[in-house]
Amino acid sequence: MSCWIMIDIEADGPIPGDYSMVSFGAVVVEPGLSRRFQARLRPISERWVPEALAVSGLTREQTLAFDDPAAAMQGFADWLAAQAPDQPRFVSDNNGFDWQFINWYFHHFLGRNPFGHSSTNLGSLYKGLVKDTRQNFKHLRRTPHTHDPLDDALGNAEALLHMHSEMGLLPSLAAGPKPA
Repeated sequence: MSCWIMIDIEADGPIPGDYSMVSFGAVVVEPGLSRRFQARLRPISERWVPEALAVSGLTREQTLAFDDPAAAMQGFADWLAAQAPDQPRFVSDNNGFDWQFINWYFHHFLGRNPFGHSSTNLGSLYKGLVKDTRQNFKHLRRTPHTHDPLDDALGNAEALLHMHSEMGLLPSLAAGPKPA
């Protein structure tokens, strides 16, 4: 069975390659939200937009001391394999932004993306569930949205769990067996 992974990323610019993903957080969407991953990545480019980086509360000097991006992506791929032996499913609040960075980084550093070629947008899912394109799911978060990517992934996962348990979203979000 598929395993839903809520993702949030922070970047120092608008597109991958020219700019850098500086951090990301991931959580398996299941009750308890205890299976989590977070990484901070050293920039891959000399280019950066100060206003974009400021959203995360980080400085350029801090990011230059972060982990090697190739090692971080390999660590994430290994974590995903342990959490989702079949097929992890990528879901995020802003999948148009988050997906492009995760996808690019996986392909650039590992030559493959464990998520495959698809992603799901949490906001669109909610709009369909309530049958109103003007609605927003963000009131369903319990964890404050801080622009720390793990906090933001947790809040979004809480919202998705609420949609499942309280609003009748199907199919099940069951994640399969937990690693020993």
